[in-house]
Amino acid sequence: MLWLLFLPLPHLGGSVPMFPDPRSGTEWAHTVGGHSAPPGKWPWQVSLRTFSKERDQWEHSCGGSLIHPQWVLTAAHCTALDASEPQTYRVQTGQVTLYHRDRLTMVAQIILHPKFNLSLLAWGGADVALLKLEAPVTLSELVHPVSPAPDSLMLLPGMKCWVTGWGTLGSLPPAHHLQEAEVPIVRTQACERAYHKGPSAHGQDTVIKADMLCAGRKGQGSCQGDAGGPLVCYWLDTWLQVGVLSWGMASRPRDYPDVSTRVMSYSSWIRQHVPLEL
Repeated sequence: MLWLLFLPLPHLGGSVPMFPDPRSGTEWAHTVGGHSAPPGKWPWQVSLRTFSKERDQWEHSCGGSLIHPQWVLTAAHCTALDASEPQTYRVQTGQVTLYHRDRLTMVAQIILHPKFNLSLLAWGGADVALLKLEAPVTLSELVHPVSPAPDSLMLLPGMKCWVTGWGTLGSLPPAHHLQEAEVPIVRTQACERAYHKGPSAHGQDTVIKADMLCAGRKGQGSCQGDAGGPLVCYWLDTWLQVGVLSWGMASRPRDYPDVSTRVMSYSSWIRQHVPLEL
């Protein structure tokens, strides 16, 4: 399984920065700068699982979001290697503590966006995929879809949104309790500058593509294992998913925002496959 969040950028140099010193007055949460989420607050959050022969269990590999009782939105790089074998994946819904009373749902179909390039991975863009579940899940207070943002939605820099996940920070094990963190939307130009500054940057290649969205501040954001999870904003009395967590840097010694796939760029593609009316 590929891990894109916080791998080094190949065209910005090959070194992986060290993680910041976690010694501080607060607990070092796995979703960086975050804290434990209460049950039912993010009812669309799912855990994408792959089977570990070594541990003989279905282990968390990526995040995802329920956008319909039978459809999950996630990152293409989370499933690209086995897209033709959906039976190798399972989905857990309605859970805040990993592996607590698992009731896994089989994946019947994986649809990668046709522009996703496996050789370029997330850095080439179109890092988005749809998973059709074998059967619709039962909706409840703990399990409910989130609405993908329409293509007309305009996000203002500084707008506060949220990321969630069970990701792992460095050599630490994954968080067993779902973590949440509030993050601001970052202007694309500022995000581009952040990834180009420093001695590792070279050339004039555009890092942040048109279908990418940046969010987060130094010391806050997501981790490896959060990839595929949702970036959501509260807009006009409803939660909208604006991003699918895709990639970022291995640490935050400087201000490196997380990079998500911009959901608004793919709203029409999502509608082609998913009947979003419940």
